[in-house]
Amino acid sequence: MRKEWLEKDYYATLGVSKNASSKEIKKAFRKLARDFHPDNNPDDAVAEARFKEINEAYDTLEDEETRKEYDHAREMGYFVGDTGGHQQYVRVEDLFGGRAAQGGGFQDLFGGLGDLFGQGGRQYQPRPSAGRNLQADLSLTFHEALAGVTKSVGIDGRRVKVKVPQGIADGTKVRLTGKGELGANGGPAGDLFVRVHVAQHPIFERVGKRDLKIDVPITFAEATLGAVVEVPTLDGTTKIRVPKGTQGGTVMKVSGKGVETASESGDLLVTLRVTVPTDLSDSERELLEAFRDERATDNPREHLGVT
Repeated sequence: MRKEWLEKDYYATLGVSKNASSKEIKKAFRKLARDFHPDNNPDDAVAEARFKEINEAYDTLEDEETRKEYDHAREMGYFVGDTGGHQQYVRVEDLFGGRAAQGGGFQDLFGGLGDLFGQGGRQYQPRPSAGRNLQADLSLTFHEALAGVTKSVGIDGRRVKVKVPQGIADGTKVRLTGKGELGANGGPAGDLFVRVHVAQHPIFERVGKRDLKIDVPITFAEATLGAVVEVPTLDGTTKIRVPKGTQGGTVMKVSGKGVETASESGDLLVTLRVTVPTDLSDSERELLEAFRDERATDNPREHLGVT
């Protein structure tokens, strides 16, 4: 059981009911995370704190088993006592060892309370407990995410190094075992989960885990007559051959120019967009009108039943 589970209502944090479905929880999280993301609220400490609360709530409620444990802990309730100046959260059955349920009598009952608060009898010895898992966020550029990088994040007044694998996707969590909160009374440390946020690229868009896509404009003449055009890639440029009569929206694949990971490389998907000139000269207009008249019988909408 984690101490903060008694203190924080994660359903209220996300603005959903206790009976909310996983889909409703995810939808609420995405909206709040977008509203309070540090990239959208630079130098806003309040928004940053709210963003961390939202992530903490979602990390608990998104997993079915963790959500059940959280709900059970809040339903059962826990005693709170003080031993040597440190607050302790213990269950009733841990406090009395089942003696009250077995008819141990008032002496056993109040003796147990004395143990908890240090008011006589043997001193209560708290059980070892694991440290809680912690959440941190790490923002990367598009190129950093694709290349892989080692960064550090601040957590509980310390810096922790995070090795981000090559080709990591936006929203992926990196788990650092034993880097969370320290355990109590000899218990093991928790884990640190670092959620990675990848910035968008101005011209490339990621498709799945391996591929990239890009829109490339071509002229009417290039689409009609065919051409060889230059296309940008992550590491430079490459050339592709546009076939004669290429239609707008045609997708061409450039193998091996997508996302590179330790095990494979994706492809670059090039969508060709035919541009229409808006500044024709008089001679160009005359030529185009002559072309139109020459092809007057053409009807590209014939299959739709219209002219």
